[in-house]
Amino acid sequence: MKRTGKKPATDRNFVVALSRGLDVLRAFQPHDGLLGNQEIAARTNLPKPTVSRLTYTLTKLGYLTPVPRFEKYKLAPAVMALGYAALANLGVGRLSEPFRQELMRQTGGACAVGGRDRHSMIYFGQARSDLTVGVQLDVGSRIPIATTAMGRAYIWALPDDERAILLRELREHYGSRWPKMRDGIERSGETIAKHGFAMSAGEWQNDVHAVGVALKLNDGTGPYAFNCGAPAFRFTEERLLNDIGPRLIAMVRNIEAALVGIAPPAQSKKQQSKNGKPGGKIARVAEGIR
Repeated sequence: MKRTGKKPATDRNFVVALSRGLDVLRAFQPHDGLLGNQEIAARTNLPKPTVSRLTYTLTKLGYLTPVPRFEKYKLAPAVMALGYAALANLGVGRLSEPFRQELMRQTGGACAVGGRDRHSMIYFGQARSDLTVGVQLDVGSRIPIATTAMGRAYIWALPDDERAILLRELREHYGSRWPKMRDGIERSGETIAKHGFAMSAGEWQNDVHAVGVALKLNDGTGPYAFNCGAPAFRFTEERLLNDIGPRLIAMVRNIEAALVGIAPPAQSKKQQSKNGKPGGKIARVAEGIR
């Protein structure tokens, strides 16, 4: 495997050592057992002395396991962590597809699942119908965290310290637009505390209303978030609160149960309102970023 994507001659921000280290890891193919420095050098078109230093470093970092008997290396389990989040996304996307399709049929709204990418949420699963004109987003689409139901559900599912960091980043990113966005995020925290879901009614796009619910996994990945949205005339705020939101909560709880292989627990409305509850920390967190 020859190296591609060489460092642009004028790009001073390009980290050559990192690029070469990743090239070494990419040299291992699914059918490979062990590779030596010479084989890696041939596949990456890197000098063998450079490869030797890189394999030594990757071994120290836990990404390669040396096999001294053959003077070769094999990928270590730690390499799996590099792509685990993406694999988890794909797994959640596949598993949740029938649930999202069913909710779409029940409500006439578009239902998606996404994860964070910097200041955006990115879709990796989407179910929609011809009824959702105005919500024409596909897998790979990005939506803002600060003003969408999906993004707000994600924000309030984060641990306190991570949430505070993200909110500071959003404040710096949006500048003068931040105070209005901050107020919407605070309101969404209160809505989650009371109802169990976040809501965005015309705050991202004037004619789009949606609710959002977070999904937390026990393996340390995520959180992820689901939304269900439609044109405002179809999903009124009253319907979001009394119909769409509770349906989305139930769907996400069923997905959580499917992920761990157990029957979904019966929940009262009072119990549902506690899901993802940020409690009295909302005002304190928001106060710290004003």
